Amino acid sequence: MTAIPVTIGRRMLQPAVSAPSGVFAAASTAPVAAVGAPLVDTHGRVHRDLRISLTDRCSLRCTYCMPEQGNEWLAKTSILTLDEIVRIARVAAADEITTFRLTGGEPLLRSDIVEVVRRLSAITGPDGRPVEIAMTTNGIRLPELLPALVEAGLTRLNISIDTLRRDRFHALTRRDRLDDVRDGIAAAGASGLRPLKLNAVAMRDVNDDELVDLVEFAIAHDAQMRFIEQMPLDAGHTWDRSRMVTQDEILTALSARWTLTPVPGRGGAPAARWTLDGGPHTVGVIASVTAPFCGDCDRLRLTADGQLRNCLFSTTEYDLLPILRAETSPVVEPVETRIDGMLRSCVHGKLPGHAINDPSFLQPARGMNAIGG
Repeated sequence: MTAIPVTIGRRMLQPAVSAPSGVFAAASTAPVAAVGAPLVDTHGRVHRDLRISLTDRCSLRCTYCMPEQGNEWLAKTSILTLDEIVRIARVAAADEITTFRLTGGEPLLRSDIVEVVRRLSAITGPDGRPVEIAMTTNGIRLPELLPALVEAGLTRLNISIDTLRRDRFHALTRRDRLDDVRDGIAAAGASGLRPLKLNAVAMRDVNDDELVDLVEFAIAHDAQMRFIEQMPLDAGHTWDRSRMVTQDEILTALSARWTLTPVPGRGGAPAARWTLDGGPHTVGVIASVTAPFCGDCDRLRLTADGQLRNCLFSTTEYDLLPILRAETSPVVEPVETRIDGMLRSCVHGKLPGHAINDPSFLQPARGMNAIGG
């Protein structure tokens, strides 16, 4: 297989057999494995989750994600088509990926979103079981789309809501859409999709006085509140560790209201969970900075423009577009075999951890909206 240069931001990255940070790694660096074998990296982690970004566009402009203006959107011609997404997903499912999480940007902005869910939900793994289709969304279009999404096969939802105050929501997202988000959460709560999870990025002097309120709001909608430590993924690269609200601070604030008991058996889930006053309700914390869970990570990411990423913070990408769109190819292998090879190269190149706490850490050039949530 031929390595294809990848452009991240404005830099052209050249192929290399031994890829340092920021360089595309040739697919030939991965060991040969048959299509259908599990995706296991060099650290023994088996990958079961593929996060598929459908667009880099969003109906909000959250300050920790993207600037209000001047965004350099992905070219429409580079966005994966539905057929291309399904083609990749079928190979991934054959390699024992069991969950597809649809992200963005805002995935509900994609005009064919219902058909995306319908076609992905029809995919089965080697054991004959259908894959699970989850989605992370801001919820704004859920009241109009949720019934069709559920009918098409959507099984789980994560909805982002960082504050319950209108003034703060407007300042944080640069849009006056809090009522729309709350309506989306209400629709999800009435849908029967469970577990229903609400996500909030905990931010100092922004919403750190609302942590208890957010958990109580989630309980009222039969949902699990999950707090996320703010990570260095903002488009402006202004992240400041000292301004981050840590997991310990979150738990201290919640402990003033509830007795928290750790829930065992986290596995590869990004959130550690605690029961509230013995249950049944729980709260989760995704502490990617202060308590990394890299050792159990089972996730890969596919960007809206066809780049595979083995870590949220990776500076290396694996380009599937030349494989999917080559009119002629000197390679005799079927397209599915080449997709499988690229998946295995991506997994093979995965590092032990994201190294946020290392002085040599480099923030990825892409903002969160372009990587996929």
